[in-house]
Amino acid sequence: MINTNKESVADDNQNEGMMEMEEMKDVMEYQPLTDEAVEDLKAENKAEQTEQATQAAAVRQSKTLKTIVEGYDPSRIVEEDDRVDGTWTEIYRAYQNSMIMQARLIGVEQKLGKPCAVVGLNHVRGYIPMELTGFTNVAQLNNFIGEVIAFKVLNYDRDGDVFTASRLAAIEHMAGLTWKRISEGQVAPAVIRKVEKKSLKVEIGGIVVNIPVTEVDHGWHDDLRDTHQIGDQIKVLIRKVDRENKKVEVSMKALKPDPWPDCTRRYREHADYVGTISGIEEYGIFVRFEKGVDSLCRHPRLKLKLRKGDEVMVRVSAIDLKNKRFSGKILRGL
Repeated sequence: MINTNKESVADDNQNEGMMEMEEMKDVMEYQPLTDEAVEDLKAENKAEQTEQATQAAAVRQSKTLKTIVEGYDPSRIVEEDDRVDGTWTEIYRAYQNSMIMQARLIGVEQKLGKPCAVVGLNHVRGYIPMELTGFTNVAQLNNFIGEVIAFKVLNYDRDGDVFTASRLAAIEHMAGLTWKRISEGQVAPAVIRKVEKKSLKVEIGGIVVNIPVTEVDHGWHDDLRDTHQIGDQIKVLIRKVDRENKKVEVSMKALKPDPWPDCTRRYREHADYVGTISGIEEYGIFVRFEKGVDSLCRHPRLKLKLRKGDEVMVRVSAIDLKNKRFSGKILRGL
């Protein structure tokens, strides 16, 4: 219903005007906070945050179930926030100081149509483009999945929890340091990078060295792939260093006990002994008497069905102490 009372309408208009004046008065009388007031607000906010953190900690503690769990190690538990901050602190430190990092190779992904190695640092992922991995093909890269590799951080995306890196840069860095320090007669740690039937490729601080089967161990070795794997950690003796041609010769065998000549006290010429076939070649059969002691036997006159690992009876025909060799013939299988 429309109000037609003129006095009532006037009173309403007057009341609205007074309200507007009061609101304007509030705006006109506003003054900015003083420095002291700002500090007081900051202190209040800080106290409130501290109280909230204390309450959160109390909640976590009050909700912790105390029990025994098989395989549980409390020392390995890290708070999520601490772990995140610590991970990125290490990444920043490595990036800013051009330092080498190491992490496990956990997979291979396609990025921009090209394969990339993926390394994991807690929840952070690192991507190494194929051309910066140091591998010639994806098959080699796949063989390294699960192994720890070295790299240098090239750039990063903190918000995305990712970074890009180069394994080649890390290898060059390590190799430079190794060439300055390496010398003949040293014992060096190494990691096997490739296993072939008659040789190993190992890495010593960024330097790749080939070890022939004759320098791997004493005795006969039919196939090194049966006894060694990529990623195996070993020690080698530095035999020769050629800095000019960037070549190094090493030996694993030199660091292992030599059964010769002591083994000659346990075996006699023209005597018969039990042995295990350690290898079969076109020119003869190798039979192992003990670790590092093998006899090369001619093929039996009778066509015996012999296989690697079979036990046989061998008659020793000759012992060559100078060349550390046994010769013999297989009498029969066991």
